[in-house]
Amino acid sequence: MNEIQTVGAEAASLEPVQSPNSKEPRQAERPWIYGLLIAPSAVVANGVVQGGVLAYLLSQQGIGSKGQSHLVFLLALPTWLYFLWSPITDFFVKRRTWLVAGAVTAAAFMAIAFHLHSLSSDISEGLMLISACCTQLVVSSCGGMMGAMSTERAKRVSSGFYQAGSLGFGALAVSALIPLSSRVSADKLGLAAGAMITLPALLAFAAPHQETIATGSFSATMQRVWSEFKATFFRWEALPYTACMVFPMASGSAIGLLPGVAQQYGVNGDSVAWINGLVGGLMMTAGAVGMGAIRYKMRAGQMYMIIALINCAALAVLWLGPLKPSTYLAGTVLYLLTIGACYTMFTAVVLEFMGHSGKSGSTRYSIINSLGNLPVVYMLIVDGIGGEHWGGRGLAGIECVVGAIGATILLSYFLTAGRSPVPAN
Repeated sequence: MNEIQTVGAEAASLEPVQSPNSKEPRQAERPWIYGLLIAPSAVVANGVVQGGVLAYLLSQQGIGSKGQSHLVFLLALPTWLYFLWSPITDFFVKRRTWLVAGAVTAAAFMAIAFHLHSLSSDISEGLMLISACCTQLVVSSCGGMMGAMSTERAKRVSSGFYQAGSLGFGALAVSALIPLSSRVSADKLGLAAGAMITLPALLAFAAPHQETIATGSFSATMQRVWSEFKATFFRWEALPYTACMVFPMASGSAIGLLPGVAQQYGVNGDSVAWINGLVGGLMMTAGAVGMGAIRYKMRAGQMYMIIALINCAALAVLWLGPLKPSTYLAGTVLYLLTIGACYTMFTAVVLEFMGHSGKSGSTRYSIINSLGNLPVVYMLIVDGIGGEHWGGRGLAGIECVVGAIGATILLSYFLTAGRSPVPAN
């Protein structure tokens, strides 16, 4: 037995053993609940910060694009760096308790920031930054809780609901808070945002019970954590899984850029709002849930690469099709539908990479998930170059080609040198 196998065997020995004849774990998994538990992070990150609510409110206060982009970038930093403070969710109290605490604290700081009226002030920026940091405790807690589920099937279904909730609640926050901002005071708007952040998190108390892992002394705890880190990261197979995180396929970077090239396809503003707004949100949510419901027996990495290639084919419609509204409609809808499925498979790969949560699941999930945010950033630059030089077709084409190359390389690995498939339970 080589070193990698030894570490893997060591990790397996640390996992709780379930009786094969017991039906209780399957009945108690409740994978759908993660579509609601991720809502606090979705409202803040995908709604208020990156979804456009904050930019809209700043524009109403006379803040230009430069100031808006500066603040949005600042508040987006926690989604890349939260692995620095996420380890706390593995200790002291249960993960679901950390989830509720993170959501309630984030809601309070967000409501206070709105109460100060001037969202561009240093105090408001600081309060919103703290709120954004606190909601990342929701992400790490969800990751650790999903990793503790007893079957691969339950993890895959939970990945679908998790991504659907992330996309859906982000869109809901945008569609609710922007119209509400012209009808109520800033104080009431802050309370509404706080309620959207807090209320779904309370369902954490209905989450399945997870066994508390007792390790005794601090030294014993650290020894177990180190064993789990070795089992996840110190193995040859960690390299292709890491590549799944940082390679350029299925980044979704074109989501926010496609409206900017719609006019080149002859699409007017109302149609863009319809296609990229409500319909687009529904398509991504449907893709995420649908992908989670599909039964497959191959490894998550293999299926992820296949869906990523289908996503590239959707981009090819925009790249190679005629510059007509029908091309934009078909290509964008297919792209958004498949990117929702890709996001589900991404989370499934993260969970497969991580293995069982054990004592350090939230920490390991946060590290892996943070790596997955890198392609979103650098592909925005790559897509921008394509759009600047070759227009809308170039934007879609460069993401299509670069993503297809990355997906093909990794699919070739998983089909030839990857681990043998295991049946989805």
